[in-house]
Amino acid sequence: KETVKTVKEVSITESNKIKSAIEKVYDSVLVIKSYKGDRLVGTGTGFIYKKDSKLGYVITNHHVIEGASSIKVVNMDGQELDATVLGSDEYSDLAVLSMDVAGVMQVAILGESTKLDLGDTLFTVGSPMGEDYKGTVTKGILSGKDRTVSVQLNNSSFMMEVLQTDAAINPGNSGGPLVNINGEVIGVNSMKLVEDEIEGMGFAIPIEMVKNELENLEKGKKISRPLVGVNLVDANNTYALYYNDVRLSKEFEKGVAIASVEKEMPAEKAGLQKGDVILEINGTTINDSAHFRYLLYKY
Repeated sequence: KETVKTVKEVSITESNKIKSAIEKVYDSVLVIKSYKGDRLVGTGTGFIYKKDSKLGYVITNHHVIEGASSIKVVNMDGQELDATVLGSDEYSDLAVLSMDVAGVMQVAILGESTKLDLGDTLFTVGSPMGEDYKGTVTKGILSGKDRTVSVQLNNSSFMMEVLQTDAAINPGNSGGPLVNINGEVIGVNSMKLVEDEIEGMGFAIPIEMVKNELENLEKGKKISRPLVGVNLVDANNTYALYYNDVRLSKEFEKGVAIASVEKEMPAEKAGLQKGDVILEINGTTINDSAHFRYLLYKY
């Protein structure tokens, strides 16, 4: 019995293939290595967003380089260079570094996140597990716009406005670009919501917020934010009220109570006192102290 073998060539095309988009941003991405003395204490991701005749300018997260005594960056060719922090801001979790222009392979294009629709294809480039996995690409969609997440800093919490994606974002991806189908950076990966029962929720700082801070960060200027001069507790937190010896005349579901007023600050000059409850800012109901800071920092 004769066996006849047929060979058929099949061509596969993907309508949402992102190869050309990846090529527009891939070589702008760097591994960020933070050192304390001679000891490597952490790695993250960054990307070059502009250059001049001497320097390349890099965006990353504040928490990636926080507390480092020196920083090195590794480009996609494996070239390692020293980097300098020009400016860093804890609240927005952004930092700008400079490096020798000789190590710049590509400059990323900054886009607009406001033009995105839910379900639009997005991807990230980063180093999820450090230098060994540099250049890892993960793909997903825009899962949510105008999200706010609560972030804990020292003894206070505040809220950040973020983009939500299901593209895999691991700690080492922090500071890397979140990119649209045109190869434009529309966000900076900042954190992953890590709980056992939650998967596929990554967050990025919208590029508009990043652009607002770049000029000041490049010049090493401290980002100015409104200061009221009060210590606050959530008005519905009975334990915190008792602990701070704040007695309210009735129960509140929302709002913030003033636990103390700083001397010669705007709050004192305006006549605010311990035990006052702030319910709104410019017509917007305040949920808690994190929400209060979020609303205040918009000014």
